[in-house]
Amino acid sequence: MTLVPWRLGAVDLAARIARQELSCRQATTSVLERIGRHNGRINAIADVMGEDALAAADRADRCLERGDPVGPLHGVPITIKVNVDTAGRATTDGVVACRDHIATADSPLVAHLRAAGAVIVGRTNTPAFSLRWFTDNDLHGRTLNPFDAGVTPGGSSGGAAAATAMGMGAIAHGNDYGGSIRYPAWACGVVGLRTTVGRIPSYSASAPTRPPTQQMMSVQGPLTRSVADARLALQVMAQGSPFDPQWVDAPLAYPQDAQRPLKVAMFKRHPAFDADPSVVAAISQAAAWLAAAGYEVEEIEPPHFEESAQLWRQLVMDDARRSTLAEVERLGDAASGAALRNYMAPVRPLDRDQTLDALARRFDIARDWAVFLDQHPVLLMPNSWQRQFANDSDDTEPAQVEQMVRAQSPLLATALLGLPGLSVPTGLSAGLPTGVQLVAGRFREDLALRAGAHIERAAGFSALDELERRLG
Repeated sequence: MTLVPWRLGAVDLAARIARQELSCRQATTSVLERIGRHNGRINAIADVMGEDALAAADRADRCLERGDPVGPLHGVPITIKVNVDTAGRATTDGVVACRDHIATADSPLVAHLRAAGAVIVGRTNTPAFSLRWFTDNDLHGRTLNPFDAGVTPGGSSGGAAAATAMGMGAIAHGNDYGGSIRYPAWACGVVGLRTTVGRIPSYSASAPTRPPTQQMMSVQGPLTRSVADARLALQVMAQGSPFDPQWVDAPLAYPQDAQRPLKVAMFKRHPAFDADPSVVAAISQAAAWLAAAGYEVEEIEPPHFEESAQLWRQLVMDDARRSTLAEVERLGDAASGAALRNYMAPVRPLDRDQTLDALARRFDIARDWAVFLDQHPVLLMPNSWQRQFANDSDDTEPAQVEQMVRAQSPLLATALLGLPGLSVPTGLSAGLPTGVQLVAGRFREDLALRAGAHIERAAGFSALDELERRLG
């Protein structure tokens, strides 16, 4: 069988390159050709870096020829989202007014990926200001879900998810403030890892000041086509930087307690919200797969679940009122402004004392979740209670927007607490990807990744294979 580099995952590709079975230039050329064939249709990559990528690949090949030590991602083609600094490229964040904001240095995670040998082939699309669960803006245009152009590819890392699903890079960088890695990964049928706050350094010189709720809730992480690739990407991205004072030098794996079975809390039926049958079916099937792998599964609701989601919205919307809204109104496109106003409309601003009370309550909730996750080290639940939304569902009637936001509570409750979450695909339903979310305690990405690998193996689903079948 002919070797097709763009089909390979990061682990396999890096190993073949290290053994010199494949050159870095061959791998990069293959991915760039794939981008040339398919990016025009789905518009996942807003900034294709062809010349830079080939030059980097040639440098990487010369390292191999000299016998130099190489990193774990040597020669692996990857993408970076347009909302973090990549030296020499515009950090647009999907905003027309930022089209000429050229970064003078890499963000720490970009520098770490380059140092590991990764080759950046392009930068992926995001909604303006990275504020929506949809990916469209006046500067770069709309990214389409490769499975169905009428539904969202997710947001804000929709370009990253769509590119990964289509084979346009083995690893995509994304970030997650309220589901912006997990939701696009689920929507496009790939793996997405939201990391613990403090696990991967978050810093861009072009936007050094981060509002308080971003400090508490926003993280960086990878989107990939396999759990093994997400684990490898995490190892590289999690290296430290003094530019993020929250970064923690926490282990990536911990010894397991052999005296007790690993318990999984399954949460598949919201007491006040009707879930789509495909969502419930995916959770049930994943639970059965985990049970078959030796996990002890108990159906139980995590503490203060709906309150946690609502508190995320309250704190984030109040923060946006003081730090984001004016800029969006001044510089953003109409869709982002409308979406933000719709998200804010039902949320009454808190005064000073109410805000302090809300922050105190967040700590109490975090304690109860920590106890819960000590007793049930893995939480299995949806990414969203509904199927992929039709495009621009956040710019409709207020009642419909409110239902849409409520459906996203599994993304918001965990983001409030800065917890890690892994989105893993489970298959298809009516032509669209299905999947589940695995949540663990702070800095326990390893538990989610381990459980996710069991689900992935049992599901045997590949978005790339399915999309190739559809393309004929």
